[in-house]
Amino acid sequence: MALSMKQRRRTSLTIQYAIFFIVVIILAVTIDWPNIVDKFFNFRIMAQQFPEVITTALKNTIIYTALGFVFAMALGILLALMKLSSVGPYRWVATAYIEFFRGVPALLVFLAFGFGIPTAFKVNLDNYLTVMLALGIVGSAYIAETLRAGLQAVPKGQYEAARSLGMSHSRAMISVVIPQAFKIILPPLTNEIIIMTKDSSLIYLLGLLPSQFELALFGKNAIAAPEAGLTPLVVAGACYLVITLPLGWLARKFESRQQKANGA
Repeated sequence: MALSMKQRRRTSLTIQYAIFFIVVIILAVTIDWPNIVDKFFNFRIMAQQFPEVITTALKNTIIYTALGFVFAMALGILLALMKLSSVGPYRWVATAYIEFFRGVPALLVFLAFGFGIPTAFKVNLDNYLTVMLALGIVGSAYIAETLRAGLQAVPKGQYEAARSLGMSHSRAMISVVIPQAFKIILPPLTNEIIIMTKDSSLIYLLGLLPSQFELALFGKNAIAAPEAGLTPLVVAGACYLVITLPLGWLARKFESRQQKANGA
């Protein structure tokens, strides 16, 4: 007797759950849990990471991300407006910039500002300036495309209404169109901050003083201590989550609010 669609779905789910629980039981029995706990969650090693992991590494990670994001946002807005401009050269320059920096790894940009430019032009760039420029330049290319899409999603009637009230093109964009576009792009913009937070770890290439360590470099150095295991990396990862989980929640909140607004 042939099974109905509902019965086949129920049978499939039962088999999948059974396989899952069998795998969990096998892992629970075979894994050396005391050794895993000692290497990953050694509370004595964890205690040694504080307060430096908060007062130095976490603080610096937030500072590096904030510097990069502010610069990326300012440059991204300019690039988005240039790409939407009726002036051809503006569009060509913005398009070339966006496509180039979206196409190359952030690692290369960090190497360029950390070693290439100082060597070629005989200048010394402060580490904070370097990370701001490297993160900001790469991030601005993505933010520009996100903002461009948001600007184009704003109904043209909003811009036309502002112009009919006597506003100039620039005033209409700044006062009417851009604020509405930001409401649309808040979810992807929040995700961009998360990406920049993780990309800030590339500053380790620059050779930092201990007072300038961010989370990834702090964890990398800490695992060299005797019997440290992987616990310092777990601590650093948890600190990253302190930043990224609230941002992810905000992104989902903004997205849900936007969907409700669109459905209204």
